[in-house]
Amino acid sequence: MSDSGFDMGLEDVGQAGVYGVSHGDLGGLAAAARDAGLKVLRVDLEACTDKRTLLLRIGTQLDFPAGRGRNWDALSDALRDLSWLPANGYALLFGDAGDLRQGSRGDFDTLLDILAEAAASWAEDNVPFWAFFELPGGGEDAADAGDA
Repeated sequence: MSDSGFDMGLEDVGQAGVYGVSHGDLGGLAAAARDAGLKVLRVDLEACTDKRTLLLRIGTQLDFPAGRGRNWDALSDALRDLSWLPANGYALLFGDAGDLRQGSRGDFDTLLDILAEAAASWAEDNVPFWAFFELPGGGEDAADAGDA
């Protein structure tokens, strides 16, 4: 049970992965993730519509070591490491992800794949790794983030 008395099961490695959520849900998820002992990392994707900007924002917010995360392979490697951010688990919260999904569907899909692979890699070490994408419209849009 969490400090708040509500347990979302965020420490459950078997459920960890990539999920879409409605606008306004990230604040509650951040609190629940902190209650579960996870390191919460926020990435604002407002007006982010290209790979270059996306990689820069992720690298900056996750404080990647110099030279890491500047292409898809490097991003994948960095997300599977995170040794500079030691934690019992991770919750990455991507705000305003609709701009990226609409502006560059291919980059959005690639990011989802990389995050899903990172979650699977962390699960092998029994470490929960979550990625939540705030998407417009909630409901249908949020439900299909991982299917994008």
